[in-house]
Amino acid sequence: VQLQASGGGLVQPGGSLRLSCAASGFTLDYYAIGWLRQAPGKEREGVSCISSNDGSRYYADSVKGRFTISRDNAKNTVILQMRSLKFEDTAVYYCATWYSDCSSWYRDSWGQGTQVTVSS
Repeated sequence: VQLQASGGGLVQPGGSLRLSCAASGFTLDYYAIGWLRQAPGKEREGVSCISSNDGSRYYADSVKGRFTISRDNAKNTVILQMRSLKFEDTAVYYCATWYSDCSSWYRDSWGQGTQVTVSS
């Protein structure tokens, strides 16, 4: 079971990026899947999650109104659309399996992350 995040890059403040989380070895729509991020010198934090049962979504306060999480079941991926990016969004982003109600994530369930750098 592996999760692979992709789509990161360098973007100016106010710009947009679209991250993808792909799975190998299991079907994503059976699980709550979400995104974590870790900035240099900081602890990993939960960013967003989409539940496995009713499709409800969780967003950290810092990204509400700017980020949107969704599923593409045909491609077995979870997408994080990020808009109006800020300097403080700079981090390595990881996708991970979360508890079914998106209350937290499972330790060590994330795969390789993708770097997002917001810089002018």
